[in-house]
Amino acid sequence: MSIPPHSFFENTAADVPSPEACTHLTGHDHVASLAGALRSVESSVDTLDRWGRLLADVLCSESRGRLLAAGNGGSAAQAQHLTAELVGRYRADRPPFSAICLTAETSSLTAIANDYPADELFARQVEAHGRSGDVLVLLSTSGRSPNAVAAARRAGDCGITVLAMTGPGPNPLAAAADDAVCIDSPWTATVQECHLVALHLLCAAFDAAVLAEPARVPTASRLEVTR
Repeated sequence: MSIPPHSFFENTAADVPSPEACTHLTGHDHVASLAGALRSVESSVDTLDRWGRLLADVLCSESRGRLLAAGNGGSAAQAQHLTAELVGRYRADRPPFSAICLTAETSSLTAIANDYPADELFARQVEAHGRSGDVLVLLSTSGRSPNAVAAARRAGDCGITVLAMTGPGPNPLAAAADDAVCIDSPWTATVQECHLVALHLLCAAFDAAVLAEPARVPTASRLEVTR
């Protein structure tokens, strides 16, 4: 059965409780909140396509640039999800690309947190691993995480392009980034769920740019892909 475009959004109740009115959402409220927030993702598809092409340009360049990613809490897990898709694969088989999740290296994290101000947690790693022309993806459901904002500013000083995924804008991280996708929802879980969709759209756009004819890289690896 064919579903008319946008019917999922248009037929969903927009009257979702705010965090100020209650501490949790019912199941139906949660789905309605997600459906409404997905409008932010839908309006950002062209932006995410552009990000995918940018990543392809950087990671397939002669200098073989690098992607860095970071976030706190659930956003840390999503940053690691993104880097795994590039080092491994998203859908189509292709060679691996350099992508580092700054939240995954526990010795560096604990050393920096022990010896330096909290805002340096990601910024110091950006300075260490990033090179001019690289890309940094930062995720923050509030857009106000001090360590993410500091990382964005340090990346700018290093000539690194900063792409941010945040909650409602405007916010400090979106302002510090070169470009941002802002999810219009007051609910942290809803923002995180939309960020995951956005990350998958970014990965799909990256693969499309890398493998478009003529493909920039071989389409088959040396090993058989299994699932």
